[in-house]
Amino acid sequence: MHPENAKHAGSTADLPPLELLRSFEAAARCLSFTQAAAELFLTQSAVSRQIQQLEAALGVLLFERRHRALALTEAGAVLQRAVVESLERLRDATARVRSVPLPRHVAVTTTPGFASFWLIPRLARFTADHPEVDVRVSATLDVLDLERSRVDVAVRFVPIARGTGLALFEETVLPLCAPEIAARLHEPADLLGQTLLTIDEPGHASTPTVDWEPWLQVMGLNDLRMKNTLRFTLYTDAVAAAVAGQGVVIGRLPLVGALVRSGQLVSPFGEGAASRRGYFVDSARRAAANPDAQDFVRWLRAEAEAARGPT
Repeated sequence: MHPENAKHAGSTADLPPLELLRSFEAAARCLSFTQAAAELFLTQSAVSRQIQQLEAALGVLLFERRHRALALTEAGAVLQRAVVESLERLRDATARVRSVPLPRHVAVTTTPGFASFWLIPRLARFTADHPEVDVRVSATLDVLDLERSRVDVAVRFVPIARGTGLALFEETVLPLCAPEIAARLHEPADLLGQTLLTIDEPGHASTPTVDWEPWLQVMGLNDLRMKNTLRFTLYTDAVAAAVAGQGVVIGRLPLVGALVRSGQLVSPFGEGAASRRGYFVDSARRAAANPDAQDFVRWLRAEAEAARGPT
């Protein structure tokens, strides 16, 4: 194929306007501008002008205008066959497309921590009961606009006072570390010799961050300064460092409850504090018309109720 032809292959640039072809097909089938106009809900003069435009664009006459009658010219007959065949192919393709059910999906946004520690380990239970539903999880620290981003359900981590929608659970926090480090910790003051694992927050260059504050207040350790600090962008990375024995992280329950139950992380002091934050489910307006999104929210609530047991 010549490069210039390849460049324009599949382009509609050389085709007449499709509304003109639509009027031509009706007029060629009825052999009457008046009947075609009634079928297309146009005026007879509008159809006549469109046919004239089409003929001008093609440079040939498509109809012989006889006294109170129309007849296709040879060029008009050629074009009619092509248009009819194209319309039939379009009708067949449309019928095939309509016979295929639309894919069912639920789009969910939440924090990376909630996705990694809580949602994904449980998600197989939802997909087992709803194998035909495609669940799309967006794990991000950005707060997505549900309507603009086309997301059905959001699980937000916010202060309790600002929570909206369905409350999944409140959070309890306490220090957690690998068993070998826990063996060296007998009282909270022993944390002074340990590495603090935390998330990176502006304005907390040398002190524990907001994750630690509720527990430190309960323990009366507001001025605690640990030996050194490792800061991470994501909470999931801070927890991974704790599992690897690199320091002490503030554990957020029930989020990391599975790591405590498995013994990968240990609570050296056994006392937790309410963080005054929690997880809430918000739904987009379109989710009301999506039965699968409604099922997903009900499933989240059931899983949250089950997670309220001992960690």
